Amino acid sequence: MYENLKTAVLLGFMSAVLIVVCGIIGNVIGIGSLGILIGLVLAIIMNFISYFYSDSIALSSYKAKIVSEQESPNLHRIIGELSTNAGIKKPRVAIIPSNDPNAFATGRNEDHAVVAVTSGLLNMLDEQELRGVLSHELGHIKNKDILISSVAATIAGMITAIANWGSYAFIFADDEENMGSIIGAILVSIIGPIAAAIIQMSISRSREYKADATGAQICGNPLALASALRKIEFGTIQNPMTDAKTTDAHMFIMNPFGNRGSKMANLFSTHPSTADRIQRLEEMSKTNNY
Repeated sequence: MYENLKTAVLLGFMSAVLIVVCGIIGNVIGIGSLGILIGLVLAIIMNFISYFYSDSIALSSYKAKIVSEQESPNLHRIIGELSTNAGIKKPRVAIIPSNDPNAFATGRNEDHAVVAVTSGLLNMLDEQELRGVLSHELGHIKNKDILISSVAATIAGMITAIANWGSYAFIFADDEENMGSIIGAILVSIIGPIAAAIIQMSISRSREYKADATGAQICGNPLALASALRKIEFGTIQNPMTDAKTTDAHMFIMNPFGNRGSKMANLFSTHPSTADRIQRLEEMSKTNNY
């Protein structure tokens, strides 16, 4: 219940940031309170689109193809077995043509869920490790994370895009009368993307730990997921997903741009450090507490 309330507050704040950004830009370009109305409409539209079309948006963004059991029997077999273990409906299965070893789950609920994996992931992992990763993604579905993740990605992208455009809004302002608005627009162009990133991190980090734990329960082998995370971290560094969007990074099991770095760099990452995730999984294995 607490996590759902926290998520609702975070998404509400994202919508509020979008409205404020549009309001300030509207003031700069001389349309006044109409900018706030535009922001409100955009927030409603983005939430609506994210709810009903999050799976299609995510899949099309990465050229993911839904595959049938005939096209990928082994992948379907594993997901079917793990879905039964998890006590959820088997999701659709998609493959992303990318050398970056990664995966994500999307959709508005269990009935419309999709688990997408990259070809790089399928080539890198053995079956036990693959089961660990797929269990993690099924964990997101079981924990009802997928809708929140997709909505956050869509609205964060909108905030970033509008805030970036807002940095040029001063061109339309009167230097003497609208100096305050010009300064506001510049601040919004900086604060907007930061606010979106902070909210994404707040949503993502705790839920990644939870999905790891749920995944360990589903596959019954936390060390398999730990081993997979080691390989995936190395693989994302060697083959980063250069066409990924920063506002989508939190959707993947591992930051597609690479997740290794200093403690300061990890502080601003969309994911917890891989070392911390592995340590937790190893502790689960030792104590059988999963």
